[in-house]
Amino acid sequence: MNFPVVGSNIEVQSYKHNGTLHRVWEETIILKGTSQEIIGGNDRILVHESDGRSWRTREPAICYFSANHWFNVIGMIRDDGMYYYCNLGTPFTYDEEALKYIDYDLDIKVFPDMTFKLLDEDEFRMHKRQMNYPPEIEVIMKKAVDELISWVGQQKGPFEPGFIEYWYERFLHYR
Repeated sequence: MNFPVVGSNIEVQSYKHNGTLHRVWEETIILKGTSQEIIGGNDRILVHESDGRSWRTREPAICYFSANHWFNVIGMIRDDGMYYYCNLGTPFTYDEEALKYIDYDLDIKVFPDMTFKLLDEDEFRMHKRQMNYPPEIEVIMKKAVDELISWVGQQKGPFEPGFIEYWYERFLHYR
């Protein structure tokens, strides 16, 4: 698999199970790019939704993508602490166009005190019916949710104290 070069600026694209484009983040600066993980940073970037709406992110963020895990993590740096938004979806792929993954609706929001909330279970059930998710997707998502919750509890990976701050300092060198 190709992977982006450190310092390059890439687009991130999420798709739905049926192949339709779901959301596009215009600019993410690559801070680490290997075949196993990609770490990027962005700040107040333009995001395009599939329904034609666009909006800007509100704060600096460090994005963690894995080739081995069915989730990605966005660490958002806010005045009142570190928040994390975790998307449940396929491991990433990367081509010259963009970093890509399939979003499977479920999300976990993690608060500065490391409490969390599972979001969009209704959306997952609805899309499961509408897009005919195969039975193994539900099994994989359950396992991914459990793994992600375990990472939060263990403060592992992007939840490790200092992880987001370290990569944010690197991000500032490219701005």
